[in-house]
Amino acid sequence: MAQRRVFSSTVKVGNWNEELLREEEAKKAYLEKKDRGELVPQKRDFLKQNILGPVNLSMSNDGRLHFGDVVMLVNMGGENRECSAVSINADVNNLITIPSPGIQSPCGVSAGRGILPCTRTAFIITSVDGSPEGSTLLYEQSFALTTTSGFAQGLYLTSDIKSFQKCAKISRLQEVNLVDEGSFLSWWKIVHFDPQERLEYEGEPVPADMKVVIVHCKTNQALAVMGDHILWTTYGKEYEVTAHTFLDTHKAEEDKNHWILCNPDPAGARLVPLDHPESAGDNKEPTQGNTDGV
Repeated sequence: MAQRRVFSSTVKVGNWNEELLREEEAKKAYLEKKDRGELVPQKRDFLKQNILGPVNLSMSNDGRLHFGDVVMLVNMGGENRECSAVSINADVNNLITIPSPGIQSPCGVSAGRGILPCTRTAFIITSVDGSPEGSTLLYEQSFALTTTSGFAQGLYLTSDIKSFQKCAKISRLQEVNLVDEGSFLSWWKIVHFDPQERLEYEGEPVPADMKVVIVHCKTNQALAVMGDHILWTTYGKEYEVTAHTFLDTHKAEEDKNHWILCNPDPAGARLVPLDHPESAGDNKEPTQGNTDGV
């Protein structure tokens, strides 16, 4: 009987050399990306480190809002949501390193429950009609809201009429996002939260840290936070932000549309509406009655 040749366990079979080369190339590519900080966990850490950096909000000495003020847009919450602030919803796909580290547009926004003044939550009241920086913002006056310069790139909060291709991800309402160039789509105005007093307050200075409604100039839809629509973001579970006016039975905007443009407390570094809830309730509640024609 002829002796049959068998392979020992040390004999390599198949395309072992090609597989070994592929493994070595993959390891080399991994180490090179790690050295350059291009791994996804590294990008995520870099993004959070920069976008969550603290920002100083503008101090209001006269209790009013001014062009150039750095503020937070805070919704005090409601039946199905907690207190939240409009926030940059950037992920690693928005991250750029050339010519300098930052985020690129278009970039989404959301309402985060981490109410701290940082690059992600700070917005600048920007003039669109030639009003000088430092002048008082008036009710019904057009303005823009931009992110801070530097890492946040000075992007404009923008919206437009919803379409099948362009709308909010979950609610399918009018989308709100950030773009790098200002236009009429980036114009907003502030109106008094009580519809029956809007004519009386038109042209009057807008007080800081008081409940208001922020309206998009082109579409006349109010900025809203959607407590029943949750986004899973790099920063956790957050609420969707849209431009849509929600009216109650008295034709007044619901609390989804109520915002406070926060300044620090002049007596310290804390935020007025969070440490002094009574200041947010100083405004009168909307008068219940006939508001036809508003």
